[in-house]
Amino acid sequence: MSLVACNAAGQSDSREPNPKTQEDAVMPSEGNDASAQSTVYDVEFKTIRGEPLPFSQFAGKAVLVVNTASRCGYTGQYAGLQELYETFSDQGLVVLGVPSNDFGGQEPGQEAEIKTFCEINYGVTFPLTSKVSTTGTERHAFWVAAKAALGEKAQPKWNFHKVLVSADGSFVQAYPSGVKPADTELVADIERSLPN
Repeated sequence: MSLVACNAAGQSDSREPNPKTQEDAVMPSEGNDASAQSTVYDVEFKTIRGEPLPFSQFAGKAVLVVNTASRCGYTGQYAGLQELYETFSDQGLVVLGVPSNDFGGQEPGQEAEIKTFCEINYGVTFPLTSKVSTTGTERHAFWVAAKAALGEKAQPKWNFHKVLVSADGSFVQAYPSGVKPADTELVADIERSLPN
């Protein structure tokens, strides 16, 4: 598969917020919204092979959830995500790759094709889910829960948007696509979110 730029203009998505701005501070859930009252452990994905993948199986671990795509300018981040996983998995980190075709049609393949691409090109061993929607009325329940907890910054604006969930099941922070897996603030947040 060839890589293409992450937007029609061939540039990084300018709609993404700067991860260092004040507006990116964690915002509390609002009101009595039912989605805000549910927990991340109520969410269920399917594995890339189509088997049930309840988020509750990650209870007690920190989880970095990343919406991924195989034909994006950010696709090279798979290597950094794999490195994060190898570095911290023994300490209780799960990296969860969630393929999505929402942005630029950059994940058009079927699940078996995506799995093979990730393993051959990036040596990915962290879990991957089946393809889901991250936007609109069909967006997956994980993103609904993340937005209820963290506000608008949790809503992906492009591929390789990241959301960190701590070992106690709370949403910690969201990171736009341009934040690389080796980013010092992201790594520090992961270290603080690992089980004690």
